[in-house]
This record gives sequence, C-alpha cells and structure tokens, in this order.
Amino acid sequence: MSKSFSRTPETDIIDYRSAEQLLAARDPRGAIKLLDEVIGLHPESTAARLLRARAFFAAAQLRAAELEFTIVLEREPDNAFAHFALARTFERANRPDQAKRHFRLAAALDPQPEYVTAARFEQT
Repeated sequence: MSKSFSRTPETDIIDYRSAEQLLAARDPRGAIKLLDEVIGLHPESTAARLLRARAFFAAAQLRAAELEFTIVLEREPDNAFAHFALARTFERANRPDQAKRHFRLAAALDPQPEYVTAARFEQT
C-alpha cells in the first residue's frame, strides 16, 4: 500500500500514536499494520517494537510477540516490562519454565507487586 504523500518524521510519530490508540481500542491488527511501516522505516525503534509486540500478544500472535519482545530485550536487557510481557507470552503458549524465568527477572529488575506475585518466589 503506497501513500500519496511523502513520509516525514512527524508522520511516523502520528502513526505510532495512532497505533497506541488502536491497541487501547482493542484493534491490535490495525495497530500492527501501522507499526509494520514505522518499523520498516525505523528498525532501530525499540519503542515501536515493544508496542508491536504488545499488539501481537493482544492479537494472539504469540510467536511474533515472542520475537519482538526478544528483540527488545536484546537491546534493553533491563526492561522489566518486556521481561514480564515475554513471560505472559510464554505462559499463554504453555511454556511455564520459560515464563517463570522471565517473571522472576521482571520482579528482580522492578519489584512491582504484579511482577513479584507472578514470579511466585515462594514456590521454587
């Protein structure tokens, strides 16, 4: 799909913000479409990749979500949210051992109650 106008950095920001709104409105596939183009032009954008990972997760595209969360964590290994979201992805894909590892990393990096509860430290 080609647009009749030239892309600018502002266009990419608008698409990113629109994708956030689509995801919030429970339209993950619409968000993914917008983010595909943004990431195609800016593959280094960790924020866009993290948003696309969340959209893939919401669309139940678990392999794609796993890949995007993994890319984010390669760039930002201390991103507690990405660890937590990757753990949820593994949990949803019935991969509990991998989920447990990332829940615990998330809780260790940022001891938010939700992360600590999910990590289940008292159960080894």
